[in-house]
Amino acid sequence: MGKERLTAFTDGVVAIIITIMVLELKVPHGVELRDLIPMAPVFFSYLLSFVYVGIYWNNHHHMLQLATSVNGAILWANMHLLFWLSMVPFATSWMDENHFAKAPVSLYGFVLIMNAVAYTILMTLMIAHEGADSALARAMGRDIKGKLSLALYAAAIALAFVQPLASLALYVTVAAIWFVPDRRVERVVSDA
Repeated sequence: MGKERLTAFTDGVVAIIITIMVLELKVPHGVELRDLIPMAPVFFSYLLSFVYVGIYWNNHHHMLQLATSVNGAILWANMHLLFWLSMVPFATSWMDENHFAKAPVSLYGFVLIMNAVAYTILMTLMIAHEGADSALARAMGRDIKGKLSLALYAAAIALAFVQPLASLALYVTVAAIWFVPDRRVERVVSDA
């Protein structure tokens, strides 16, 4: 079956997720710039989560750009990814509502690692569907960034119970790793 409906549905869900996140930002009471200062942690959480959702949307787009079709297993794997992406606003809100306390920071990491696991499952199923010699398989390669991300998330989840701010630093590190444009797909597309 074609991939167009999967792409359109994913785009719609991601737009809703971002909308939910921005609606969680509450306007401060007051008219001075200093009234924004208490909002800094909330804005940081929003920015980090926005970047993560954007990273998944961008990489999902690149992956589907190389896919020729999808099957039922891929549709369900995509729904699995969308479920975990839809948990990002909840985890973000709980984390900043509780001032980066241990359990909320750990839950945020759990949601991030589950997003990474879901994306890995989706990618694996798409490569299996397309074939080991497909453009998609060549572009994804050994997925070192993906494996490193899983390891950093696992470390950050455990670290959250000891030092939540260090855990947040690891979440930022993973986002930075992925924020740098990944040229794997562009290289494969330009070589074709």
